[in-house]
Amino acid sequence: MADSGPRGVTVVSSDAALTLEGFSKTYPGGKALDDVGFQIFPGSVHALLGGNGSGKSTLVKSLAGVQPADPGGWLSAGSATVATEHLSPTWARRHGLRFVHQNPAVFPGLTVAENIAMGSGFPGRLGVVARRQLRRRTQDLLDRFDIGVEPNELIDDLRPADRTMLAIARALQSPTHDVSAAISVLVLDEPTAALPEEEVAVLLASIRRTAKAGVAVLYISHRLDEVMEISDRVTVLRDGRHVVTEPMVGLAESDLVTYIVGRPLGQLRRESKRRSTKQTVVEVSHMSGGPLRDVSFRVHEGEIVGIAGLLGSGRSEILRALFGSYPVTGGTVKLQGKSVALRSAAQAMARGIAHVPENRDAESSFPDQPVQHNITAANLSPLTRLGWIKDAVEQRLAREAVKAFRIKAPDQAAPMSSLSGGNQQKVVLARWLSRKPVLLLLDEPTQGVDVGARADAYDIVRTAVSEGLSVLVVSSDLEELAAISDRVVILSGGRIKAEVSGPELTHHRLTELIFSTKELAP
Repeated sequence: MADSGPRGVTVVSSDAALTLEGFSKTYPGGKALDDVGFQIFPGSVHALLGGNGSGKSTLVKSLAGVQPADPGGWLSAGSATVATEHLSPTWARRHGLRFVHQNPAVFPGLTVAENIAMGSGFPGRLGVVARRQLRRRTQDLLDRFDIGVEPNELIDDLRPADRTMLAIARALQSPTHDVSAAISVLVLDEPTAALPEEEVAVLLASIRRTAKAGVAVLYISHRLDEVMEISDRVTVLRDGRHVVTEPMVGLAESDLVTYIVGRPLGQLRRESKRRSTKQTVVEVSHMSGGPLRDVSFRVHEGEIVGIAGLLGSGRSEILRALFGSYPVTGGTVKLQGKSVALRSAAQAMARGIAHVPENRDAESSFPDQPVQHNITAANLSPLTRLGWIKDAVEQRLAREAVKAFRIKAPDQAAPMSSLSGGNQQKVVLARWLSRKPVLLLLDEPTQGVDVGARADAYDIVRTAVSEGLSVLVVSSDLEELAAISDRVVILSGGRIKAEVSGPELTHHRLTELIFSTKELAP
């Protein structure tokens, strides 16, 4: 590893597969990376850990050359060295860096062989594919990585772990369709986040085999039990800075949490649920479906309840299920004391539920339409007569909303795309709150929103809550979640494993609970 020598000078080993030194990345709001450096060795699995905002994603993008780091650092892969500002996707690939992201880029509708060929080219001449050669080449690769599928199987028919292993095998092909010394480092970004529990062990075994073949694996995950099982070494980032790089031998889970959080892991216990004298607005009992496995909780009138958990824990699925846009296989939902079956967004809206999804651009914004259309899109009844929209009424309501929600726009006829991310989010909030819902579902509500607009958005929400609105909010920003919520439930393995409220509702406490795999005492 890269150890600290005299006066902080880094001592590096020449046999490393990858050496990083002085990786920094500055954005207008501050530094996402600050002088990060460590080494990764051939034939080992090296974990990269850190909480939200620690710099993991920025570092991966820098390694891939997608977002070059600031000048002043350097990267070595084998005998080749490049300055951080000159690192590009072409350089990374030429010198043996391969990346497999959380959602593997496989092509549905194509066969295994055709997917493999997408990474290396189709054999043949004059535009005619040599199918027999393609199958034989694919089978050789499947055998080498011990992937139990057939070349002619459709990707759609494979289990999730096999799809991920296939993406890994494809990434590790050299141009000569083999695993070679030119492939030095495989970067796996949350490869198990979307996998069911029974599939995880299969994928981890495949990753270990890949490392034993001589490839250095950089393994990024929030799941500490997996990290401890599979990794030889670990690097932890916190607030963009390198905290530690150590062998995994001798480290306990509590050590890793301490490195991630910055203080020792406290004694964990199940929080006593804070009672409310107000009406229960929504009661979820034993909800199951997809990653959800028996989820139960309540939200009271005028209360903000946060949901915290790792990627893949089912956070967003809970919100989508309550909005009728995600199928559930079991459990019940009561809204204001009455059992409801929410099988569509229209049904949920009719019951007084509003949903602000995570992906604003794709799911809740009409970029080319004017601001006023975006504001009124979910509440057209007051604007229409005999199927025609009354323009004067729409303009008046939009004008009132722009003023009330402090939306900064050239005018209400300006296209939605001309607004900043924060003002677009305020438009979406204005749209839903104009319906006077009883329950507001917020999924990553301030993602990509600047600090000022973030404060405005939560002021808007708090005002509505003071008038009786109930809110269920999912956020990866634990500090923000702790600040806005009355209570936070911790989701793990598709179940609620803990609840925090009162003085212990801090982002440190939430981080401890999220990263701990221990069962909590009753």
